[in-house]
Amino acid sequence: MPGPLPAGVYAIVDSSATRSPLDLVGAFVRGGAAVVQLRLKQAGAGELLRVAREARKLCSGGTLLLVNDRPDVARLAEADGVHLGQDDLPVQAVRAILGPQALIGVSTHSDAEIDAAQGADYIGFGPIFTTPSKPGATLPAPQGLEGLRRAVQRSRVPVVAIGGIGVDSAHEIAAAGARCAASIAYLCNAPDPEAATRALAEAFAR
Repeated sequence: MPGPLPAGVYAIVDSSATRSPLDLVGAFVRGGAAVVQLRLKQAGAGELLRVAREARKLCSGGTLLLVNDRPDVARLAEADGVHLGQDDLPVQAVRAILGPQALIGVSTHSDAEIDAAQGADYIGFGPIFTTPSKPGATLPAPQGLEGLRRAVQRSRVPVVAIGGIGVDSAHEIAAAGARCAASIAYLCNAPDPEAATRALAEAFAR
C-alpha cells in the first residue's frame, strides 16, 4: 500500500515519446524516480491495462506507479493510485473506486482549483515554466517560482511542480517547497532517460 507521496522525481511516460512506454518505465525506475505516471492518452483501454500491469512489475522495488485519468485501469493493474485532470471524475468518486489507501492527485493551475481539490493526496501545479509537452493545448501562462511558492503555501497537501522542469531548475523547485519535480519532455526525449532521471533526482535533492 502506498504511503505519503515520496519526495523526488515524478517521471511521466507520455504517448508522444518515441521510446516504448515500458522502456521508459524501466529507465525511470533504474534512474531513481520516486513516482512514475502512465499518461498514455492515445492508448486504448486494453493496451493501457497491459502496459500498466507490466509497469507494475517494473515498479515493484519501491517506485510508486500512478495511472493518468483511469481509476478502473489503476485498480485492475494494482497501481498505487491515479492522477486526475480538471475534467476527470471527482476525487470522491475515484476514492470510492480505489479505496482509502490509493494515492490520488489532481492537476491544478489556479487558487480556485487548489482550493477545490478536496480529498486529494497531492496536487500537481503548473506550468511553472514554458513547456513543449502539450503543443496543441491551451495552457495558463507560466506560474514561475513565485507562483509555485504561493501554491505550496496555499495547498493543504504536497505539491508536485510541473512544466518545463529540467536539471537546471530542479533545485529551485525543491527550494520553493515542491515535494516532487515532474517531467515529461526532459525525461522522455532524453538520449539516455535513465541518466537524465538520475541527474534530475540528484539536482532536486542537492
